[in-house]
Amino acid sequence: MKVNVAAMFVMMAAALAVVVVAANDESMENYEVAEAEAEALGLDSQPQPQPLMVPLTLIPSADSTGAVCLDGTLPGYHIHRGYGSGDNSWLIQLEGGGWCNSIRSCVYRKTTRRGSSHYMEKQLPFTGILSDKPQDNPDFFNWNRVKLRYCDGASFSGDSLNKDAQLNFRGQRIWLAAMEDLLSKGMKNAQQALLSGCSAGGLASILHCDEFRDLFPQTTRVKCLSDAGFFLDATDVSGGHTLRNLFAGVVSLQEVNKNLPQTCTNHLDPNSCFFPQNLIANVKTPLFLLNAAYDAWQLQASLAPPSADPHGSWHECKLNHAHCNSSQIQFLQDFRDQMLNAIRDFSASSQNGLFINSCFAHCQSERQDTWFADDSPLVGNKAIAVSVGDWYFDRVGVKAIDCAYPCDTTCHNLVFK
Repeated sequence: MKVNVAAMFVMMAAALAVVVVAANDESMENYEVAEAEAEALGLDSQPQPQPLMVPLTLIPSADSTGAVCLDGTLPGYHIHRGYGSGDNSWLIQLEGGGWCNSIRSCVYRKTTRRGSSHYMEKQLPFTGILSDKPQDNPDFFNWNRVKLRYCDGASFSGDSLNKDAQLNFRGQRIWLAAMEDLLSKGMKNAQQALLSGCSAGGLASILHCDEFRDLFPQTTRVKCLSDAGFFLDATDVSGGHTLRNLFAGVVSLQEVNKNLPQTCTNHLDPNSCFFPQNLIANVKTPLFLLNAAYDAWQLQASLAPPSADPHGSWHECKLNHAHCNSSQIQFLQDFRDQMLNAIRDFSASSQNGLFINSCFAHCQSERQDTWFADDSPLVGNKAIAVSVGDWYFDRVGVKAIDCAYPCDTTCHNLVFK
């Protein structure tokens, strides 16, 4: 199945949002918006049921600890309460949305929903892993489900301040304030908990996984899910390291190094320790990696951004994988191989889970069509929702790694216009 996506970057207006990238033609220093949503078109000609709309809740207590968005406004989340068998089960979903790596890009960001609660939607649709419908979300539909909004620009992990630019880099404090607030609202009684996240939020779910585990008694079942958060320290099409340069700006500007795991920083530089491939070996809590082998965001912004492809040789390939030539496909196959090599040791642990499908996609847990639907992506005849549920509840081990492109006919590949 192919998804046609509008060319103009717009705010998420529907439950079925897909991720595209707004990369700058000059340099990564001028990288304005790492990630934006576009409205998905033509997904289904049939009328879709209205998703659950959940209001925004601000965290008043956050101000006292300086746990504020880039512009100093209060952070917030959307919560839908659980019931029945899910009354004491909690799912926390960390919102994604790229990063800001310079004063300029962060000043811009604080005038958007990615840096200020003033601009956040007052309601968000809960679909996919957040859905309240058992037919759409069989294992988590009646849990307490929370979407924590992302307004710091460093995957909830920075802790610094720039008074001249009036920028608050308080991602770590936002994380702590949100967890404290949710614990006071019943999460402390959780018998089951799952920390999840998509994209930059998927990276955050890896960074905070063990911290999340430590919030609960040992009797609580606690696990973590990273969706499209396995960003690779890969060489781009020009031989450079576009994403490493971006991450270096984020880590330095927002002083992320303070909050990176010492198990990594004891032997690697802080920039390397912002890459999941250098973190996952030391995550003690059970972790599930859900990722497309040909991640659409990484192709757009890390492997072949305009700065690494000044002549536009990759332009058509990035818009539609069907337009990639044989050498470009081989480059992407090498990227897939690098990803599989990076998770080899992680995969050997029985407590961890994997769903790596050979699709040109990004963020598959929040969209209903990719999470759980009649034609959702499959690996080993199992949908993503079933695979995650089987792993979380220890029904069966899940190490689902797809065969290489183009063998998978169930993909919902992103095609950009």
